[in-house]
Amino acid sequence: MKGFHLKDKKFAFFQRFIQRKNLNTCEIIMGAMFQKQKYKVGNGQSDDREENLEKYFRPSCFPVLNKRFNYQFFDSFIDKQYYQIVLPPSLMNSPENTIINYFSVLREAENLTKYKKGGCGSVGLSKIPYPIAYNFFTSQYQKRVSYKSYFRSFEGIGHINLIKLAPLHRDKKYPKASRYFFEIETIEGSAKGITYFAYYYGYIYIEKEGKSYKIADIDLYGEDFLCAAYHLWQHNAEAVVDIMFGNWCELVKERLPTKQEDYTKQIDVIGTDGNKYRFVFFQLTNDTDILAAQYKKDTKGQWEFIEIDPEKCL
Repeated sequence: MKGFHLKDKKFAFFQRFIQRKNLNTCEIIMGAMFQKQKYKVGNGQSDDREENLEKYFRPSCFPVLNKRFNYQFFDSFIDKQYYQIVLPPSLMNSPENTIINYFSVLREAENLTKYKKGGCGSVGLSKIPYPIAYNFFTSQYQKRVSYKSYFRSFEGIGHINLIKLAPLHRDKKYPKASRYFFEIETIEGSAKGITYFAYYYGYIYIEKEGKSYKIADIDLYGEDFLCAAYHLWQHNAEAVVDIMFGNWCELVKERLPTKQEDYTKQIDVIGTDGNKYRFVFFQLTNDTDILAAQYKKDTKGQWEFIEIDPEKCL
């Protein structure tokens, strides 16, 4: 029987078909795959839920990170199609530079529409930044997402601020890619003609293509300012450790006091197995906590990265 190889043209076509099918089921927003947040309803409750609910309604006070370019930077790109643009290698000489420069290009991009409008005349750099930004992506991403789809994914967006950025451990989705957590603040138009702030967080994957570090993929999640104040307990880092790793996995013997610096929360626990564990969370603008990393102290006293899935404990 003839073997079936990855190089087989039929199999390559099947792969492309599956990729397109998966892409069609996922909405693209601002060039990223927009993901639905998963909430698991449980009986566990946090005693701290009623304290200071006002914090969930507040916007961000974090400084803007993506402000590297002035208007003169864009002069040489005006009226050029995306395929006519060659970016300077210096813009993508490290994963972090790629991300900050990408969002710096997009900061004053505007794609307001008749039904998602705002401002009182011209806004920022209008459509000029989009073909430039598209060139920060790998060739594989550009095969999956056409420029037309990429451009349309920004409909209603009038301004983008990058307010948080942090490196993460690599994951199974792109094992060879550098992975970063990020949070952005957008100003968006509306049918009413008024603008409003919206916040998103996500994960961005960077792969080396040639001599440049390019964006291989972006997962994006929207932030809800009316959820955590009224429902669930997953928004609170301490509750997640107590309930998911404590009650579900029976791993926590004692939770030590939380340490917080800026938007990073660190929670150490003494495990029921005698080991010490560390859980790192990132706090979003809507004050919900997102689990970023898990560690276990080894016999040499070093923190070893681990991945425990609490869902499998149920």
